[in-house]
Amino acid sequence: MINDADDTITNPTANQPFGEVVRRRFSRRSVLTGGAAGAAAYVLAGIPTAAGAVEVPVSGETAPTPTLTFKPIATNTTDAVTVPTGYTAQPIAPWGDPIIPGGPAFKTDASNSAAEQAEQLGMGHDGVQFFPLGENRDSSSEGLLAINHEYTTNNLLFPDGDANWTAEKTQKEQNAHGVGIVSIARSADGWAIVDSGQARRITPNTPMQFTGRAVGHPLLRTATDPTGTTPTGTVNNCGNGTTPWGTLLTTEENFNGYFWEETEGEAEGIDQRQATNNERMGVGGQGFGYQWATTDEQWRADLHPTRPNTFGWIVEIDPYNPSSTPKKHTSLGRFKHEAAVVAESSRGEAVVYMGDDQRFDYVYKFVSTNPWRDDVAAGRSPLEDGTLYVATFNDDGTGRWTPLVWMESGLTPANGWDSPGDVLVRAREAADQVGATPMDRPEWIAILPGGQVYIACTNNTRREEANAANPRIDNTFGHIVHIDEMSASFGAPAFTWDHFVLAGSGDGTDGSTVEAEDMFGSPDGLWADADGRIWIQTDGRQPDGSNNQMLAADPSTGELRRFLVGPADCEVTGAAKTPDGTTMFISIQHPGDDGTPEEPTLTSTWPDRDPTSRPRPACVAITRDDGGVVG
Repeated sequence: MINDADDTITNPTANQPFGEVVRRRFSRRSVLTGGAAGAAAYVLAGIPTAAGAVEVPVSGETAPTPTLTFKPIATNTTDAVTVPTGYTAQPIAPWGDPIIPGGPAFKTDASNSAAEQAEQLGMGHDGVQFFPLGENRDSSSEGLLAINHEYTTNNLLFPDGDANWTAEKTQKEQNAHGVGIVSIARSADGWAIVDSGQARRITPNTPMQFTGRAVGHPLLRTATDPTGTTPTGTVNNCGNGTTPWGTLLTTEENFNGYFWEETEGEAEGIDQRQATNNERMGVGGQGFGYQWATTDEQWRADLHPTRPNTFGWIVEIDPYNPSSTPKKHTSLGRFKHEAAVVAESSRGEAVVYMGDDQRFDYVYKFVSTNPWRDDVAAGRSPLEDGTLYVATFNDDGTGRWTPLVWMESGLTPANGWDSPGDVLVRAREAADQVGATPMDRPEWIAILPGGQVYIACTNNTRREEANAANPRIDNTFGHIVHIDEMSASFGAPAFTWDHFVLAGSGDGTDGSTVEAEDMFGSPDGLWADADGRIWIQTDGRQPDGSNNQMLAADPSTGELRRFLVGPADCEVTGAAKTPDGTTMFISIQHPGDDGTPEEPTLTSTWPDRDPTSRPRPACVAITRDDGGVVG
């Protein structure tokens, strides 16, 4: 993610913060420290395998035994993607490239029109997924690459940056958001975009469909959708995931930053409930500085008070059908979604784990009402109906999932809740009321067989109290939390919890549980591949001031090794592999975006290496030179 909207705290509750839970729990026992073996064992012991791109873990599955074969690399500050000896990192699908060969080409002076941008890949590459093509949809040499375009950097998107704003600029910037789906194929020269007839751009102006228990609720009705059933667009798409039935889940995170609300909730038509809702979601003022509201009044929350409620959802997209309508699933709740990762319960339900990326917000899961295969056979998405839960972490290492269900746990008319849809639209407030545990920016989540769930908590510099598990006045470098739902088979209401890793320098001064050579900070992306390797990606300050990075962990040996370092000023994010594991795709977001219109390559020339061009976010295809499995 970007924009640091998570620096703002919008949770006003007195729910016991996660840091306080950790302090109380670990006051009764010590935190494991020590040498490489001890630290790595604490970090990784007992972790089974991971799920593949469109396979999901099922409770009770056994794991393959992975082995890290690459030589770890050192941190650096070079303006390049650095990978181990024996690997090649090839940039692919950068911002501005046409989604179909022969489409409008990227202009290095950023003078492409809004119409051209609609036929090109957007900016802010984040979550990435590979959907195989081929007769049985199992090819590792051709497929669809689905890429989230989280946000834009206007000093690079336009020749004159934010100056001289027009409706054309609004349209171009909107067309640089959303999701891009391109067809790619591998040849002897590497991966390239090709034309299969399935390429597609999905933007803030694409027609959508609501599903679930909030459909038609008054809080979802707008001037352009008076029935509350057919919203328009998706925005600030951050993490993503896949389903076992072969669809893409894209998440809407910091949507609040696009809305202007000059009246601070006091305009005519904004009732107190909506004003409180907007405040809890961070809607107000001029957001992050986007100027869409100056030419497109739908982004004026004071004029269209319920319009922000149409964002903050999980969106399901069929990547194989470019004419399909994306679905916003209200049963999964509305908040700042950072991730959506799917497991299967022992009873066959789809279970979706989600983080709300803001300081002191929550971890959620959704359990479908029916076994997912039954729903798919009936022609409906398993995510249309089910129960949303929020996590509470107890002092003794146990936890519970509290259902956010109308007429339960105080979510009643007497407390201001008028319907099941009301609870889902105002999911953050519902979680406040039931006493969920405020977390340190929960972001991406990885799921492994046997009920193992791992949650990246990037950081929280507002933490004010040191404790045994986080002996820092503030949680500058973040941590990863492990919850064990083995006995719960993913779908039950109880779990146990512990720490997976405490990030930091590894020098013995900050309580981190890594060795110095494996140091990292601000874990953000988190992914597990089909061979059981766990991949950790960073977005933020690194303990030695180096560029952001990606590390791999081998659960069978307890090893943690640095696999990749990104170019200047970037975030390393998103991860997917081909079915045979021989190509890994990641995203490089915002390289060199500290430039200006006059000097756009101030800090980076990646990936084009053209001093007359601009740095461009892009995906990277990583392969082993000997053709083997990556990792």
